[in-house]
Amino acid sequence: MHTSRTQGTGATSTPPLPLVHPAFELLRQQHIPTLNVVLEEYRHKVTGAQYFHLASDDTENVFLVALRTVPMDSTGVAHILEHTVLCGSERYPVRDPFFMMIRRSLNTFMNAFTSSDWTAYPFASKNRKDFNNLLQVYLDAVFFSRLHELDFAQEGHRLEFTEADNPDSPLQYKGVVFNEMKGAMSSTNSLLWQTVSKYLYPTTTYHYNSGGEPDHIPDLSYAELKDFYASHYHPSNAVFMTYGDIPAYEHQQNFHELALARFERLDSHIHVRDEKRYFAPLRVEESYPLREEEEQDDSQNKTHVVLAWLLGKSTDLDDMFQAQLLSSVLLDNSASPLMQVLETCGLGSSPSPMCGLEDSNREMGFMCGLEGCARDAAPQVEALIRKTLEQLATEGVPEEQVHAALHQLELHQREITGDSHPYGLQLILAGLSSAVHGGDPLQVLDIDPALARLREQTQDPAFIGQLIRKLLLDNPHQIVLTLQPDTHLAGRQVEAEMQRLQRIKAALSPEETAHIVDQAARLAERQEAQDDPAMLPKVGLDDVPAQLPSVTHIDQTLKKADTPVRFYPQGTNGICYEQLVIELPSLDDELLAILPYYTACLPEFGVGSRSYAEVQTWQSRISGGVSCYANIRSQMDDEQQSKAIMVLSSKALVSNHVALDELLYETLTQVRFDEVQRLREIMDQISARRESSITAQGHVLAMALACSGMSPSSRLSHRFTGLAGITTLRGLSKQLKQDEQARGLLDKFKALHEHIKAAPRQILLVGEEAVQDSLIGNLEQHWQHKPQPATAASMSLPACREAVRQAWATNTQVNFCAKAFPTVPGGHADHAPLSVLAGFLRNGFLHRAIREQGGAYGGGADQDANSAAFRFFSYRDPRLTETLQDYDRAIEWVLSSDHEERLVEEAILGVISGMDKSTSPAGEAKQAFYNDLFGRSRERRQRYREQVLNTGLRDLQRVAERYLANPADASIGIISHAGQMPQAESLGLEAHRI
Repeated sequence: MHTSRTQGTGATSTPPLPLVHPAFELLRQQHIPTLNVVLEEYRHKVTGAQYFHLASDDTENVFLVALRTVPMDSTGVAHILEHTVLCGSERYPVRDPFFMMIRRSLNTFMNAFTSSDWTAYPFASKNRKDFNNLLQVYLDAVFFSRLHELDFAQEGHRLEFTEADNPDSPLQYKGVVFNEMKGAMSSTNSLLWQTVSKYLYPTTTYHYNSGGEPDHIPDLSYAELKDFYASHYHPSNAVFMTYGDIPAYEHQQNFHELALARFERLDSHIHVRDEKRYFAPLRVEESYPLREEEEQDDSQNKTHVVLAWLLGKSTDLDDMFQAQLLSSVLLDNSASPLMQVLETCGLGSSPSPMCGLEDSNREMGFMCGLEGCARDAAPQVEALIRKTLEQLATEGVPEEQVHAALHQLELHQREITGDSHPYGLQLILAGLSSAVHGGDPLQVLDIDPALARLREQTQDPAFIGQLIRKLLLDNPHQIVLTLQPDTHLAGRQVEAEMQRLQRIKAALSPEETAHIVDQAARLAERQEAQDDPAMLPKVGLDDVPAQLPSVTHIDQTLKKADTPVRFYPQGTNGICYEQLVIELPSLDDELLAILPYYTACLPEFGVGSRSYAEVQTWQSRISGGVSCYANIRSQMDDEQQSKAIMVLSSKALVSNHVALDELLYETLTQVRFDEVQRLREIMDQISARRESSITAQGHVLAMALACSGMSPSSRLSHRFTGLAGITTLRGLSKQLKQDEQARGLLDKFKALHEHIKAAPRQILLVGEEAVQDSLIGNLEQHWQHKPQPATAASMSLPACREAVRQAWATNTQVNFCAKAFPTVPGGHADHAPLSVLAGFLRNGFLHRAIREQGGAYGGGADQDANSAAFRFFSYRDPRLTETLQDYDRAIEWVLSSDHEERLVEEAILGVISGMDKSTSPAGEAKQAFYNDLFGRSRERRQRYREQVLNTGLRDLQRVAERYLANPADASIGIISHAGQMPQAESLGLEAHRI
């Protein structure tokens, strides 16, 4: 339990001076009461390296070292270097220490990031031995990397013949980053962002793609990579940041002894210079690839129009918070005046995904616009946005919307997050950009003084209007970008790459040809070589906590409503969380089909006498917003049986809890189903978001496709949120243009809502122990009536257990390949060894075959309890058939080979590390609640933990033989492009188009 985080509103006190290592000097320390941390700033005396420590009594310690990396081309040098740095170092001369340490660690987070102007290497662990192990490996990797030429060829790019030892076969580009960026730039949103940046930042590093453009990556030479490392990876250019209960002195001692003592100060100062400003707006037009059949669909306009302005420096805290406030006021929700105009104007299908403020760059950018526009809509969109801004600057913005925006800034600052990244890492990342650019991370983290200044400034009714004029209307550095669909662009890109390779091959000398063949052979030999893992530090099974932590709760029942309430006392820093959990009743297929649209729309509609726009302002003024979703999971002991719930959820400052509870009560009891145009807007936005997310989560969608016949809940998942759901949603959005269809859907929503209101319900509350009685007491004010007796039983879905073999075509340059075998549900004794087997295959075979040799950005396996299936997957993969064959070879490998017990232990550590991932205090409570609700009691999870810890090699081979040995049992799900469909069909797969 995160009891260390409960002191968020305590009085400010002067902390005692910390112990300082002789190699460092303390520059300042300051308590941040709203975060309950002490920020300590140090400098290494010799090198000048910056070091910020966030002292906390949290046992999950976090480390990050960041280097300012400012590339001036799109070869991806910083990105490729991030990958290559982690491929062996001076003290640890193994080929893959990063991935080897993932397997030998109890980390709660390990990764590396390449941003536009910095590269960072973070990790986190709750185990101090593990933390120090990782620190040794990270410091050596960053400052003493080997940068082997073959690692550059593997991770970055290389030329290789399609038959590696046959110079007569065609030449091709290979490389992990090369394929990663092909996948990344298949996303229209990524392309849109990169194109906006190219014109908004004409002369600085942000003009370029720090990840690398696929057609520029092959221009990077090995010598240029080493030169970039020598000039950028130096302590004088580094920012060190830590968080947790390990004293800064211990970190300083390690930093100095393991790395910094070997360096002198670097004279050069790497930084991002000021951008050259435009004197007039720039209007530009570019294209993005679109499949021909999509362009032929006349009912779907596909043009993007974005307006963007370059603002002031993110290191000026007043400028940054004023820009954040303005962005929030204009765009935060559907009631925000600019967002409301964009949603309702009819010039596009939905607001652009670019809408908002980019405040991590040294100079900020503000963007707004529309997607789904007609080809000639740009002048109208520009005129509409300028007219709206002019009107707001002249007439002002309603006071309640300004107050709502300030409330959101305070709520965001106070909330203890940590469900995606560890909480300490989120704090570090929040202050990192400021530290890198020479600003003050303290002011970014302790925003109370800035909030106080904003509140004072907003007392002037003209303040927001003045900001609009200063930052936008009177700012000449602005662009208007039109991104047009081009059905021939992808073909031209492929043809250009082929012609380039043909020209290179035609010009090869005999020596160069021999070098390509020799490099492929040496790389293959290197990839097959077995490094000595004993070179690396490790934790063992004896370091694993034997017991799962317990999370305490209190159960009560509301007297009048006869509604169960479960309260979890957690350190939430003055925020309370409330969820209404409703048991989904049995629904006919017509109502079941609209369930995901109903839950998405419910918190977006009007309530009682309030319109949807008034409700949006109401939500923003008192809460962190309202969400609604259905959660349908298989039973622990039978994947053919399901439990289904709907959740209506929100959060607020404790002082707003009565208002929050009223908001949730009225949303459930008085929601309106009469806003036809609002329905269209929401459905268009959902459809656009789902389609644009395909390439970012292609492996997830491919696995959902492969498992869509395995269990009723898996089938429903594919139907609701998978590829089938995306296709259905696109068609439904078109139908809703007709009033009759739209009103018909609203009538179905109304009928479904009556079933929901009559279903059994309970309430989940999370907050600090001191406010337990008041929070529960507040519920009695609104929940005074029992639900009407349910007219139907709980939801029941028809059983299914059948193979699916399909391939779906979309806009992508790479593949996502999944293969699934029917296995057992989560309560079965074999679920544990199958979970360990997934890590065993990933570590021992799939990583090498899929990523290193195959060139995919990622690949692996998992045992999924919901579908009772064992799933293989690849991510941003240049191959298709060969990857499916590698999955079969992986099974043969585990069955036919003798293996070291070390590999089993590493796989077990991976499963345990996944179980012990950190989460926020509120997230910990919610996780405990839903585990209990879905039958995953602490006792059952503890039994599973013990089964995992007791798994041996023979167990892995037994379950592999029993469940994975027959390829005919397997289901296959592929996401690719249209050019791969003939190959997919030759494998017996049904071809579909998204």
